[in-house]
Amino acid sequence: MTAIRRAASSPAAFPAAVAAAVIACDQITKQWALWALDSGPIDLVWTLRLRLTFNSGMAFGAGSGVGPLIGIAALAVVVILVRHAVQGESRRARLASGILLGGAVGNLIDRLARDEAWLRGSVVDFIDLQWFPVFNVADMAINIGAVLLVIAMWLDSRQQPADGSDGVDAA
Repeated sequence: MTAIRRAASSPAAFPAAVAAAVIACDQITKQWALWALDSGPIDLVWTLRLRLTFNSGMAFGAGSGVGPLIGIAALAVVVILVRHAVQGESRRARLASGILLGGAVGNLIDRLARDEAWLRGSVVDFIDLQWFPVFNVADMAINIGAVLLVIAMWLDSRQQPADGSDGVDAA
């Protein structure tokens, strides 16, 4: 029991759990989209439509011929995010890093697993607003996590002493 309690209080456990939840949600919704939207789109409300598309390029479908480069860049980003998630100063920074990491890994899984060639897979997108590029849960997590990380870093910097000291008076 103490080992579980120690693991839960470690700086890495919280962002890892958040990332795992995002990855699970992303992959489950993508599997659902592959199954439910194969026969055509589903119109929901206003301009919200669920429509199955595959993105072999970068964000918003740009650069479709550079899939392997995007996959390698995504691997590098995941490594950096893992380091930041573990070293995040505040709980809010670790939360944001976990959300961002989960989104990056969710789309990386597609690049690795959705085709026969390594890093040439297409990302499954299915949320279509019809006035914005089609996206998925991982894309939302990447954007939300990035915004939250900027906010967390800004709030963390405001809480540190202005003189750059560690806040401890030298006697």
